[in-house]
Amino acid sequence: MGTVQGVEITGPVDDRFAEILTEEAQSFLAELHRAFDARRLELLQARKEREAELAAGGTLGFLPETRHIREGDWRVAEPAPGLIDRRVEITGPTDAKMTINALNSGAKVWLADHEDANTPLWGNVIGGQLNLRDANAGTLSYTSGEKHYELTSGARPTVVVRPRGWHLPEKHILVDGAPTSGSLTDFGLYFFHNHLVTRPYFYLPKMESHLEARLWNDVFTFTEERFGRPAGTIRATVLIETFPAAFEMDEILYELREHSAGLNAGRWDYMFSVIKKFRTRGKDFLLPDRNTVTMTVPFMRAYTELLVHTCHRRGAHAIGGMAAFIPSRRDPEINRVALEKVTADKTREAGDGFDGSWVAHPDLVATCREVFDGVLGERPNQLERTREDVSVSADDLLAVGDTPGRQTEAGLRNAVSVGVQYLDAWLKGSGAVAINNMMEDAATAEISRSQVWQWLHNGVTLADTGALVTKALVEKIADEELALLGGDHSEARALFMEVAVADEFIDFLTLPAYDRMP
Repeated sequence: MGTVQGVEITGPVDDRFAEILTEEAQSFLAELHRAFDARRLELLQARKEREAELAAGGTLGFLPETRHIREGDWRVAEPAPGLIDRRVEITGPTDAKMTINALNSGAKVWLADHEDANTPLWGNVIGGQLNLRDANAGTLSYTSGEKHYELTSGARPTVVVRPRGWHLPEKHILVDGAPTSGSLTDFGLYFFHNHLVTRPYFYLPKMESHLEARLWNDVFTFTEERFGRPAGTIRATVLIETFPAAFEMDEILYELREHSAGLNAGRWDYMFSVIKKFRTRGKDFLLPDRNTVTMTVPFMRAYTELLVHTCHRRGAHAIGGMAAFIPSRRDPEINRVALEKVTADKTREAGDGFDGSWVAHPDLVATCREVFDGVLGERPNQLERTREDVSVSADDLLAVGDTPGRQTEAGLRNAVSVGVQYLDAWLKGSGAVAINNMMEDAATAEISRSQVWQWLHNGVTLADTGALVTKALVEKIADEELALLGGDHSEARALFMEVAVADEFIDFLTLPAYDRMP
């Protein structure tokens, strides 16, 4: 592997990593960094300014300056090949075993995750790119002990890669002395190595405004021109998973329109963002125990109804949220209860007009497909259902205080236990972790720690014990819960406390966690 002027690779280039970090690939990453990183940093600063306005008593609403876009008559590009029928999508990280299982699952789409279900351990970042390249070439296989995994013949899901969000750096690749963007690194390496053998499709996470979508669109246009590909070759589905983005769905689709493949209801991160943005605003934005906030509560219902209506009005797909249940091979009763909930959840989504939905485990693909088959039949989607009956106001989206439920010690214990267990696995390189038969990722861990912070800083008294949530109580519960788990969780516990009980709220737990990662 040669060196490119201005580019420094600080991570080890072991085994086959040089196949990904070629001089040509490095040069492309440098081009992306020099063309777009300054704008990325400006947009991150704009996030901070907007958050300060909210903390000072401001609110969210539909933007008056973009009213003409919301009221205009326009549509996104026609659905691209491989993204016309998306009735069941499976998500997961890009290690070899998960890649093979996802591609053999029978799903229509695989979200190949370099974000919340992954950790940015250097080996995962580059190893994942190798696995994706080998999978697209049809050569990927994996052996663990006596078990061998390989790709089966026949139709496979369309691969859609989720790069890291705009806020995450890639500290192992420096351009002109500065860390590169995790987003541009993940996007750039995948496009460079795969655009001639498969369609370059992406899921875009964590955006908070249409201006952030405009930056992605400019990256796509730059890349298509740089490699001589037709406009619209790159397609992207945007996760509406931040509270501000819910007020800019039309604008986000408009910015990406020739590259757009629709919107997804990223519900776990959305709940985290609701807590985060209004965390200091008292009972009007105080949520009950995480596991009691269902998709039918008023503010979540408004969000998903608006998403379907907005997408279908513009000819874009609307993709439903994650079913995070992990089937048990030892407890049929757990499976029965959980599958009833998954079926009910997917039935609601299909009935609301969603074109497909997510699952986190191959064993749930058939359940999701059966529900959507029952609604779609032979149709590939239900874009014709424009849901003209939907009318969602800003007040509807902001109606967080109408959420029923209580804050309990059981909920607090679950938040602390799940948060520490997840961070323990994250620091060791696993971003998707099965805990209590649920697939936990960075989004669900964010809900856990942000709820602890919100309850602590808003004087919550627990409904089942009458105890006031204090730092001492959280510390005590952490000690008791970790004693039940056994083993050494000291580093993860320290990190959880840093992001859950500190005076200042840290934007993303993955930032201090990444600082602790080699």
